[in-house]
Amino acid sequence: MPELVEIRGGRVAAAIDPLGAQLSSLQLEGREYLWQGDPRFWARRAPVLFPIVGSLRGGCAQSAAGPCKMGRHGIARNFEHAVVERAADGSAATFELRDSAETRAAYPYRFALNMTYAVAGDASLSQTFRVTNTGDVTLPFCVGGHPAFNVPLSGAQGESFEDYELRFAEPWTCSVPVIGPDGLMSWEDAFKCPLGANALPLTHATFDHDALMFSHVPGSTLTLAGTKSDHGVRMDFPGFDYIGVWSAAGDAPFVALEPWTGHTTADNEDDVFEHKAGMTLLEPGQTFERTFTITLF
Repeated sequence: MPELVEIRGGRVAAAIDPLGAQLSSLQLEGREYLWQGDPRFWARRAPVLFPIVGSLRGGCAQSAAGPCKMGRHGIARNFEHAVVERAADGSAATFELRDSAETRAAYPYRFALNMTYAVAGDASLSQTFRVTNTGDVTLPFCVGGHPAFNVPLSGAQGESFEDYELRFAEPWTCSVPVIGPDGLMSWEDAFKCPLGANALPLTHATFDHDALMFSHVPGSTLTLAGTKSDHGVRMDFPGFDYIGVWSAAGDAPFVALEPWTGHTTADNEDDVFEHKAGMTLLEPGQTFERTFTITLF
């Protein structure tokens, strides 16, 4: 297994696994905030989602360059990413995945995906996606993050999962689609959540139908916090139109906050890759960049 890459600054320490360029640890003053991948619930921690978010119908879609065949959340999480840059002060590191014969068998495009993790201020970590089209045809893709956080937080005294809530910047109402067992999304059975409120209390039953997907969240910010300890995480995600919130079945003790530029295939969509909602179409030689920031408190 590749050696973890550690970065630190202020009160934050983080570690990234080059396999998938996945965040592996995120601590504030020694307290672990990131889910540690207990396989009884979910073995991953914070996978990088590229070039899709969610699922393709039947695991396949047709693109201008040929068939795209891949599992949920794409291919980036399955490959080792090279470490291409490290800050002299140890506060940042950049990883790179380039296309190969193996990636092109699933996703027939040439690309460079750079992931930069950087300590931002006293208690924050930024995660930047940089996609460059290194080919000679239009590059279709989505990106997304998937960091999961311990709920309750490690060391939290007298708190349970049900003591946590999502907090929004202002009262609002969102139409939330239902994700089925096949990973596809249906707007036909969409429900309103939250309903004119700026907070949403969480229970394990909140996730009976997989992830909640919120669209165009006010201020592009969302906070997960304990109502007793008032400790938690704030996610700021400008430029990401969607954020998924998910916990695994079986009363898993974590909640994932997932900024996405696109989402899983909807049951009323066709199977043309370029037609997926939120798809970025990047011209040859061009670069796309998005950053979200996690603040611990």
